[in-house]
Amino acid sequence: MSSVKALFAKGAIAIAAIGFLGTAAAQAGVVVKSSGPSAGTYPVGKKLEDAASVTLKSGDSITVLTDSGTRVITGPGTHRVGERGASKRTAFAMLTRQRSGARVRTGAVRGGAAASSSNPNLWNVDTSKPGKVCLPAGDAVTFWRPAVEGEETWVLGSAVSDFHVHVKFGDGDATASLNAEELPLSQNRLYDLSGPAGGAKQRMEFVALASMPDNAEDLAVMLAENGCTGQLDLLSDKLSN
Repeated sequence: MSSVKALFAKGAIAIAAIGFLGTAAAQAGVVVKSSGPSAGTYPVGKKLEDAASVTLKSGDSITVLTDSGTRVITGPGTHRVGERGASKRTAFAMLTRQRSGARVRTGAVRGGAAASSSNPNLWNVDTSKPGKVCLPAGDAVTFWRPAVEGEETWVLGSAVSDFHVHVKFGDGDATASLNAEELPLSQNRLYDLSGPAGGAKQRMEFVALASMPDNAEDLAVMLAENGCTGQLDLLSDKLSN
């Protein structure tokens, strides 16, 4: 009897192992960019299993984001999705690192004297790009500017009321932050951002995210579903191979 039980136990372990391997092999990628005749078949935000293949036509190009980064697939032909390299989880963690609201002060936060070629954090509001911006709910809001020379004061005003706040950058600072009390996202979503040099206002819409995925694929889907295309592009670019 004991030998029979042992046999069943071994069989159960083997089945569990097979199930685990099957789950591990079923990791998915997400389309983050799509163009060409097949863009409708492979829209931004579509999940693709590693074992799947995509059939593209001449002029097609899709960018797929996975745990190992982004991969650009171009047509024509049939291409397997799952070609994984080194994990990009460390880069993903740095890009999506959230600052503690208790330690963020009003006004400028030292960002170094040198200008950055691109926004270093997914949750920084890029002052140069209008549109929808997804942000962690209840967190402080940090603004980022491409050039860091000189002091600047930007005005962020509600598009539906007279509410407005000043975003002040110090000389040499790439970032400036406002805490949740100064900029309550739950009360206002649509804003107009005005730069210190005047010019046309930039319409921005803030989307507060109730939950935060811990992997690039699920976060890409969330950004796509909420229309935060600028951050989706940044995520894709930062995790490119």
